Amino acid sequence: MPMSEMSTHYRACHLCEAICGVEIKTRGDQIVSIKGDKMDPFSRGHICPKAIAIQDIHNDPDRLRQPLQRVGRNGSSQWEPISWEVAFKRIGEQLNQIQWQYGRDAVAFFAGNPNVHNFGSMTHLAPLLRLFKTRNLYSATSLDQLPVHLTSYLMYGHKDMIPVPDIDATRFMLIIGANPLASNGSIMTVPDVAKRLRAIQQRGGELVVIDPRRTETAAIADRHYFIRPGTDALLLLAMINALFEENRVDTGHLTDKLVGLAAVQEAVKAFTPENTAAATGVDAGIARMLARALASAQGGVCYGRMGVSTQAFGTLCQWAIQILNILTANLDRTGGTLVTHPAFGMVVPGPSGRGHFGRWASRVSGLPEFSGELPSTVLAEEILTPGEGQVRALLTMAGNPVLSAPNGRQLDLGLEQLDFMVSIDVYINETTRHADIILPPTSPLEHDHYDIAFNRLAVRNVARYNAPVFESAPESLHDWQVLNGIAAHYAAVGETDFKPAPEPHQIVDHGIRKGFYSEAAGHPLALTLDKLREYPHGLDLGPLQPSLSERICTDDGMIQLAPEIILRDISRALEFISSLPERTRDQQLLLIGRRHVRSNNSWMHNARRLIKGKPRWQLLMHPRDMRARQISDGEKVHIRSRIGRVSVEVVASEEMMPGVVSLPHGWGHQRQGVRLNIASEQGGVSCNDLTDHKLYDAVSGNSALNGVPVEIFKLEPAHV
Repeated sequence: MPMSEMSTHYRACHLCEAICGVEIKTRGDQIVSIKGDKMDPFSRGHICPKAIAIQDIHNDPDRLRQPLQRVGRNGSSQWEPISWEVAFKRIGEQLNQIQWQYGRDAVAFFAGNPNVHNFGSMTHLAPLLRLFKTRNLYSATSLDQLPVHLTSYLMYGHKDMIPVPDIDATRFMLIIGANPLASNGSIMTVPDVAKRLRAIQQRGGELVVIDPRRTETAAIADRHYFIRPGTDALLLLAMINALFEENRVDTGHLTDKLVGLAAVQEAVKAFTPENTAAATGVDAGIARMLARALASAQGGVCYGRMGVSTQAFGTLCQWAIQILNILTANLDRTGGTLVTHPAFGMVVPGPSGRGHFGRWASRVSGLPEFSGELPSTVLAEEILTPGEGQVRALLTMAGNPVLSAPNGRQLDLGLEQLDFMVSIDVYINETTRHADIILPPTSPLEHDHYDIAFNRLAVRNVARYNAPVFESAPESLHDWQVLNGIAAHYAAVGETDFKPAPEPHQIVDHGIRKGFYSEAAGHPLALTLDKLREYPHGLDLGPLQPSLSERICTDDGMIQLAPEIILRDISRALEFISSLPERTRDQQLLLIGRRHVRSNNSWMHNARRLIKGKPRWQLLMHPRDMRARQISDGEKVHIRSRIGRVSVEVVASEEMMPGVVSLPHGWGHQRQGVRLNIASEQGGVSCNDLTDHKLYDAVSGNSALNGVPVEIFKLEPAHV
């Protein structure tokens, strides 16, 4: 039999936000090699270990390739193949029956992080959810970046009007609660981030990191300062105060577009660097110096991510970051923060897509919706609490909230009690093991793709159409086809009209033809999807440019500096300072998470290339805290929070701030029924068996996964 010819394919990696260009060589249906695409104008040949592991995920024998239905319950559960048609029919009947009997809100939906990496999910999910008409919609957004979207909505009038750092031109970058060397950037699409950060220093600029851990990014920074978890908002407010006190406020060309400046000045008066230093652990002189550096940089940026979003003052942190950039004339400025000009989905003033907030609230705890979603921290109680509107059926898509949501054990218990559950997923994991039916879509290498979300957040305007690498199997379905199948059968049973949306590439083509670079807009590029196909390495559309003034989406066209809900939360922050001494006990420590470049999400733990090397699931703890508890390096310790307890190996690390411990999320794959052979071999526990579902950002309801109070004890020999 003759050997197949070698083929070369170019596309973007789909495993994180950096969307690095890759060169994939194949022979027949086998991947021969994966390398960085040196011709990609954005990533410039850079890739991280995740890209090489694409082949592990694509070839994973544990990856599901046909629909399955569960027979039996709990320990006696068995999985049997089922046809797509039978699966869709049963789903349509069950969901209709449950909503007919218990009401629309008895059906809930949860979307995981990987959906944003598949444009079929992004283009075809909304029509299905509109059919359900349920208020119980949840996603990973409220376990991550919800405060960013809410801040943009409140200040700029659109949830996706998110200024990103102009990292290639900035001369001063202050990173707080973020570790882009591990995350490859986040809400800042930035491939080859290490080289880009070092370039700041090489052109005479400065990189400063504020974090409770000396992270990988902090290690290459010019300066790093520890901060007590959960107090970042106090430092940011103190820096804002210092700008006013020292007459360093400069709002530049946006001055005439600002509303509420005096209200901001009044609101931060009590937050002097001297008054907040004891709470944050950041010296007053350092806070003032950072404010001055940002004001004098002639192109500087303050940037914060997971650490400042997933805490009790997440929205206040993200608002304060925007205010700092505005008051130092660094918003909408080259070298500061800028909004993007993507080829598809550019945010412009208009009625559609802006978002909404607080139109309804969760049934049990009363947390507000944002753009139709409730905070994921309430999903478990909405399942477990009887009464009208109780969730009795759940559809999940590419998500594992048992490991990613707070108090995962409570959610685990809730999933066991559902009347019906469906998962669109390629794995039987900690969440999907509870499903009655699992529908696996094709591998990302088997369908085309366009990065809708990440081109909106890129530090340079770029576009790339990704053609499939392999043909999909005849009986398989893409994610958008799965969504259409569920929608069509659900509508048929309920005698509701349903018109399938066009294919994803047709939707993207339509958007590009109406977009910024289109012939319709008078742009000389006259871009279409067909034209984009002529650029297999991606198309560089140029650096980010100031444009915010004419794109503000608020009703009055003005930037709202002082939303009332933010001013109220500043009062809460003042109360937090006064109560801080009461919150500290001798044995209490604060738990934070951490990321690793090989471990972006829990589903990556089943790839051999990504879990090799030293274990990355241990607890990190400062030696001083270990000595106080007579704990030795490498011992197993007991961690206890308000809602749970786990036992895990501890590693002494001076990169931790004393009083702070770190445990990464997404581990703990040894639960019964999980079919992830490689992941199940690993150690570790789920940090979300410790995080508290009642600890959240009071403004947005976003989960507070950092700054969780815990106690740690040495295990007695009998318990080891």
